[in-house]
Amino acid sequence: MHRRSFLRLASAAVAAGALRSQRADGSETMDQPAPAALAGRYLTFNSVIRVNQIEVTRDRTEGVDESEVHTPEAVRALREAFGRGWPGGRMTWAFSWRALQDPRPNYQAIRELVAMFHVEHGDDVTFIPGGFFANAYGTREQISLDLHEGLEMAAAIVGGGYRPPAVVAGFLAAANQRHLADVEDVHVCQGNIWSQYAIDNQDGDGSICYPYFPSAEHFCKPAQGPGDFIDSVCLDGWTTDFLAARREGFRDGFNSRMGVGPIETLGAYGTEVGVRQMVATTAAHFDAGHDLNGFAWVTNCWEVSLVTSIGQLDGLERWLHQVRRRWPGAQCPTLGEFGLAWRRANPDNSRLNYRFVQRGTGIGGSDADLEIRWFMNQAFRLALLRSWRDNGPEMVIDFTRYDLPAREPQEATRRWSLMGQINQKQTRPQDKPVLLRELPPEDQERIIARYPELG
Repeated sequence: MHRRSFLRLASAAVAAGALRSQRADGSETMDQPAPAALAGRYLTFNSVIRVNQIEVTRDRTEGVDESEVHTPEAVRALREAFGRGWPGGRMTWAFSWRALQDPRPNYQAIRELVAMFHVEHGDDVTFIPGGFFANAYGTREQISLDLHEGLEMAAAIVGGGYRPPAVVAGFLAAANQRHLADVEDVHVCQGNIWSQYAIDNQDGDGSICYPYFPSAEHFCKPAQGPGDFIDSVCLDGWTTDFLAARREGFRDGFNSRMGVGPIETLGAYGTEVGVRQMVATTAAHFDAGHDLNGFAWVTNCWEVSLVTSIGQLDGLERWLHQVRRRWPGAQCPTLGEFGLAWRRANPDNSRLNYRFVQRGTGIGGSDADLEIRWFMNQAFRLALLRSWRDNGPEMVIDFTRYDLPAREPQEATRRWSLMGQINQKQTRPQDKPVLLRELPPEDQERIIARYPELG
């Protein structure tokens, strides 16, 4: 089935507007137009500056000491490569707890440099708690305190009354996202890494991959109504290839996080193949995804440590250049600008109806003979997989209901996934793919009521 015919788009009512970012001097940047009701194509880019690989608490770390590779030269090289790839684009810089305070000359120079990027380019400066995995190690109470003090220190880097509009967190529990919204008046949080499972130090599969307001029950669950609503726009961390992402960790010898991230693409396959995969992942959103949803979003994080360990800054530049050339109307705001624009257009989750279709690239775990379709809304997410070369039947590989009660772990653990009736990672006996008509009748009715064409 052709991608334009598998679902019809409702016409979007849009009004002219702009993405606005207030700088420390009170001026606003408005050079990238955007409609008031979100439409168009958006790419967001952020970086993380830290001292240790994972600063799990204020005084405990895991992984290697990265202080030697965090130099002003590396930070400047990353910003210049990004700027060459996307002139006028704005990015977000997130400092860890230790990087905000380290007295060594390299960190002092980095903080001054990033403050200058805010003035010259409109970049945002913010805080990252715990090094992507705060809730896997710390209590919610301590993390909220870290957020409060970390945001104050990040704001002080810029000065002049600046306040970070967003937080980078990797994964962040619902209670901590509520703290951001209700106490800190910060309403955008990169608070989930979509589909991550058996990779790095925390799991968080089960959510939707585009913006949503999280439920007070579980950060992977979209809020169902006023009773569980958190006024914090939850954003994904890295855009992944949908075929690769259905795997558990490194199953079959492939990295399930492959998409636009540098480790899984440029680091694994080199510049030529890596950029090809990054562009193909982008196209799944900027072509088919844009047709289906009325807007499209791709996001990427390039930690400063990767400038030395991965290199390949020419790959970053080439990817961005190709995106701008292929989709000349695309915009590159900060995470805060993008999230707040989505928040203005969506007072709640009732209008969520994200749809995607992608065929594999043949690179890594992106199987060339397969096609996947995703349906994501406030009530559930559904994934259908088929072999398009054999014209095979579509099999349900994921069906996760959000109208059911959910509960986050109360202890420090890596297991934060929200596993539904069938989960794409296929780690449980119940996750065996089935035909849609093999689902329980009540689930078939629930799906077809929202998507009649699937009946």
